[in-house]
Amino acid sequence: MAAVRPMTRTDGAFPERSVRATIDGRAVTVPEGTTILAACRAEGTEVPTLCFLENLAPVNVCRACVVEVEGSRALVPACSRPLEADMVVSTRSERVDHSRRMVLELLASSVDMSLAGPDLERWLEEYGADPARHGPLAPTGADRQARAGRHGSVAGEARATLDQPVTIDNELYVRDYSRCILCYKCVEACGDQAQHTFAIAVAGRGFDAHIATEFDVALPDSACVYCGNCVAVCPTGALMFKSEYDLRQADDWDASRQTVTDTICPYCGVGCTLELHVQDNRIVKVTSPMDHEVTHGHLCVKGRFGFDFVHVPPPGAEDTRR
Repeated sequence: MAAVRPMTRTDGAFPERSVRATIDGRAVTVPEGTTILAACRAEGTEVPTLCFLENLAPVNVCRACVVEVEGSRALVPACSRPLEADMVVSTRSERVDHSRRMVLELLASSVDMSLAGPDLERWLEEYGADPARHGPLAPTGADRQARAGRHGSVAGEARATLDQPVTIDNELYVRDYSRCILCYKCVEACGDQAQHTFAIAVAGRGFDAHIATEFDVALPDSACVYCGNCVAVCPTGALMFKSEYDLRQADDWDASRQTVTDTICPYCGVGCTLELHVQDNRIVKVTSPMDHEVTHGHLCVKGRFGFDFVHVPPPGAEDTRR
């Protein structure tokens, strides 16, 4: 899990002030403005997060990080709530555990979270989440695509899901919204947090809420510039490099066989750092470090997707590209 830099507010004119509080019975002292999440992580206390990312502003939508604050009527999101003086915080009270269990259960009961990573699998077990109790498990693979939008039926019962076919309308990345948890990360990265393109937003309400382009036009007809910053921040695999998707479909994606090499983007003078993910001597995707002072994890379309020229053979050589 990546380290979280404390969110602090200083005006530069006065020494940084500190606040003292209590987290899970332990006294802590942090700079004023530090979020509860940052304070917890600094103390080695794990708080689950799904919609939080260090290079984006908190949006408080997943509610997996909620904690109990003494005197507060409602549970509060640790990712955005600053730790205040004399605050008493509990990260694992019965009320907190129940809330997290329900959040994880309801998400996993309607969304394919198989690519969300080992942390999520561990949290499901740790909090006793049982998505299956809400109805039959979703079908997978070809069967899932054949019956998009529904779970399998057992004894005539089925539950609504986000199951739907994968959308492939370009050669750079694919969209599998059956994996989307509406964490808003892609919307934030496309908006004023990084790209300032504003090509996508959340449309609809309730279970019909979904990521949409302006007026729901097809992505190639939208304002999208294919920078891929939305792909970089997606936590569940709903957005994925086309190269990665093709390898997964061929059952050939293997992270254990991949190496990551840092280099500098060759396209302009900004000097963005690229992380080249290489499998079997071929670049399969490109990322950038979130803590890089130039990119903060964000890239343009050339830096993120413009690597195919590396695999073009010299004149007269055999073209082994797949």
